[in-house]
Amino acid sequence: MTATADNAAAIAELKVLEADCRARNKAAKKDGNKEAEKQGLEELREISRKIKELTPPKVKGEAADITILGGSLAEKAEEVKSFTLKTPKGTKDYDQKDMAIREEIFSKITAVFKRHGAITIDTPVFELKDILLGKYGEDTKLIYDLEDQGGEKCSLRYDLTVPFARYLAQNGVSNLKRYHIAKVYRRDQPAMDRGRMREFYQCDFDIAGVYDPMVADAEALRVMSEILTALDVGNFTIKINHRKILDGMFEVCGVPADKFRTISSAVDKLDKMSWADVKKEMVGEKGLAEDVADRIGEYVKLKGSKELCDKLDADSKLSGSKSAREGIEDMRVLLRYLEIFEVLPQVSFDLSLARGLDYYTGVIYEAVVSSSPSVQNGEQVGVGSVAAGGRYDELVGMFSGNKKIPCVGISIGVERVFALLSARRARSEIKANATEVYVIGLGEGFLEERMAICSQLWNADIKAEYMFKRKPGNLNRQFEVCDKEQIPLAVIIGKQEVEAGVVKIRKMSKEAADSAEKEVTVDRKDLVETVRNMLSA
Repeated sequence: MTATADNAAAIAELKVLEADCRARNKAAKKDGNKEAEKQGLEELREISRKIKELTPPKVKGEAADITILGGSLAEKAEEVKSFTLKTPKGTKDYDQKDMAIREEIFSKITAVFKRHGAITIDTPVFELKDILLGKYGEDTKLIYDLEDQGGEKCSLRYDLTVPFARYLAQNGVSNLKRYHIAKVYRRDQPAMDRGRMREFYQCDFDIAGVYDPMVADAEALRVMSEILTALDVGNFTIKINHRKILDGMFEVCGVPADKFRTISSAVDKLDKMSWADVKKEMVGEKGLAEDVADRIGEYVKLKGSKELCDKLDADSKLSGSKSAREGIEDMRVLLRYLEIFEVLPQVSFDLSLARGLDYYTGVIYEAVVSSSPSVQNGEQVGVGSVAAGGRYDELVGMFSGNKKIPCVGISIGVERVFALLSARRARSEIKANATEVYVIGLGEGFLEERMAICSQLWNADIKAEYMFKRKPGNLNRQFEVCDKEQIPLAVIIGKQEVEAGVVKIRKMSKEAADSAEKEVTVDRKDLVETVRNMLSA
């Protein structure tokens, strides 16, 4: 019995998925993540079932390898696999219209960063493995390790924050306001439609240095608000909390000190899971007493603004914690500064916000888009958070020994913002190029005249194109380019125009179709000025 080439290709792909699944299961077992291990085993069983369905049964008397189209299964699968063109799991290609949206996003984000005086740096896409380990809590398992190629164990960067801290320590920098836009990598389960990927961009803004309490933190939140407003993501809320308040809350609820971070990681899942499921994880998987979890449950329901500081102060148990008192005082100052910066209406002081990364030490925050809910009927939907960050005062000290450099920063989730914005825009309305003028030749085409006109426009920094044909032929073909690429103006040159030393300039928008000023004739020397005026009108 023979199998088809399609079956062979499918089997080859499933084998790759099977290997990846086994590796993730091994990591989950090592980390004691029973939920992930269980999910992985179910996925493995499903993959095995599909492979079995696609693999033809061996007929008695056949050779050890199943023969397919004149070769062994392994040989043919490998041959077909080499022609299976796809991007790796959790990654994607972006076409010209996607990139038009993404370039607009990057441009607006960079403009805000520069408005606040930030400079930019760059760091390697991979770091020494020891630099990254121990910084991400339970998410450490998501780090991509690289094979040892020269005596150094390296890993792809998980974020831009830890490399920034390493940069500060290595170069002896004590004060810096920097932004960094670059790709990071996480061995996560991707959800492409929600902007959760294995390779993605982060746009970070960080302030390093010793300053008065909450001053830099307030500006970081102002930057986040400006960016989300400029990107027009819709109504958004910036949730804020404080690690010291969380630690004080855990302390008075009876959480053992050595479980603060692991319980914090569980609380951090409240935007994706119900309280019942989070409590189950705390008690069943992390060994927390049920009554302690119930006390935590009462606190994580609280949210508000400046009035919540008063409520927490009035809580005799919580105010008895030095850590909680310090956190509450920081929040009072921060909320006052945010009111001055006109950001307070967008902010929610929310005790359910935890942020699972180990390096945060103070204020933490996360922005969510109101029109894109995180959880619906217990299932994660939408894109979740679109920006996050916080204060990390001790991270640089992990690399520099005794030298402590306080830092605070934000990170914009570009892929999630892109998922939101691209879903709202019709692809036919997206202009992928920046061309402003298309130069059209009549009759014989007048290639050299078109080239000269383009050169004149380029010298004036006007974006122009023309057809790479000596005789473009049908005039409609050239007009169709303007329609398809949404080019606003056409400069038309023919025999009469060449002899008279003039050109025709036509507005190509549908709105101008019936306008009396749809087309004008001007001298060649007035071309640039007229085009500029028409573009700015």
